[in-house]
Amino acid sequence: MKYRPGRVHVMSLVALTVVGLALVAVAERSKSPVMQQYFNEKMEAATLTRAGLDAIREARLGLGEPIDVVNDPNETGLIGQEISPITSSKGSHNQKLRALDPNLAAVFVELLKRGRVGEGDLVAVAVTGAFPMLNAAVLVAIETLGATPVTITSVGSSMWGANDPDLTWLDMESVLIDGGLLKHRSVAASRGGGDDRGRGLTPEGRALVDSAAVRNGVLLIDEPTLDESIARRMDIYEEAADGDAYAAYVNVGGGLASTGSEQVYRLLRPGLARNLGTKNFPRRGTLVRMAQQGMPVLHVPSADHFIERYDLAAEPTPLPDIGTGGIFFRDRYNVPLAGILAVLYGFLIFVVVRIDLKHYLFRKPR
Repeated sequence: MKYRPGRVHVMSLVALTVVGLALVAVAERSKSPVMQQYFNEKMEAATLTRAGLDAIREARLGLGEPIDVVNDPNETGLIGQEISPITSSKGSHNQKLRALDPNLAAVFVELLKRGRVGEGDLVAVAVTGAFPMLNAAVLVAIETLGATPVTITSVGSSMWGANDPDLTWLDMESVLIDGGLLKHRSVAASRGGGDDRGRGLTPEGRALVDSAAVRNGVLLIDEPTLDESIARRMDIYEEAADGDAYAAYVNVGGGLASTGSEQVYRLLRPGLARNLGTKNFPRRGTLVRMAQQGMPVLHVPSADHFIERYDLAAEPTPLPDIGTGGIFFRDRYNVPLAGILAVLYGFLIFVVVRIDLKHYLFRKPR
């Protein structure tokens, strides 16, 4: 075989480029959506979560309180006030809006399945009032898998969360239970905020939190120090398990008794972790103590990480339809076709660059 003696002509390179682009276009057009694992469970969880959103909206309207359509453009009723008597810390309004996507429940189904949570398991859960929709999505996901959540709530909320004294997270939880959307109520609640006992709230605010626990029939944790509150939570989790082991621990928000400290909260990466128990943290909240027992931990500080990771709607308005996002379907290339096109293009490059086509095409016959 006679090889090219000199450089490749510019027009040949242009032709190769055009052919390459055409082959890439063919490969791109071969993409098709592929259903992801646990599709049915994900759809069920997202659908129930959306129904929960509607139920909470009706509950707010039933209180005779108008929805602020400027700060809550989707009119969900889950965006609270900037400041209220039970507001325990600062909070991002945009983060609260982004956490309203019911499809986040599907993300938690997948992560819990990765953590090997299944039928009949117990899952220890810590939530706050900061992200009521995330609370609902996590609890619905757990119950959709046939597991039982054992939940302890920090009632206080950051700005724009469940900080309406008449509609705290405990009240929202009762709405979901009464509507048949959840089966299990929180086993205990604390005030949250500083030292997990409402430091930073006024006496009126602390009294309002306590009354929310009473009217919802939930045990109130009120220990004199944060360490004692953490120990009390561990006792409650142990008593609720009645000798059984927990399959996982889920933390939603930044409750101090769960994370242990703000430093630990910042050190923890969002998502599922299986080796947190081997790390050294400045203060061991219930999250770290559970991890040291060998169970996986799902940390949900906000929705942002999960929206980006699982290709959910980046904009919070309007609310996305159920079943949208990469958590349900992902585009996949036709791999055999892409392989054939790659081999074909490689062969064309070899022919054009290495073989002396002029010698074979224009030589005179003998």
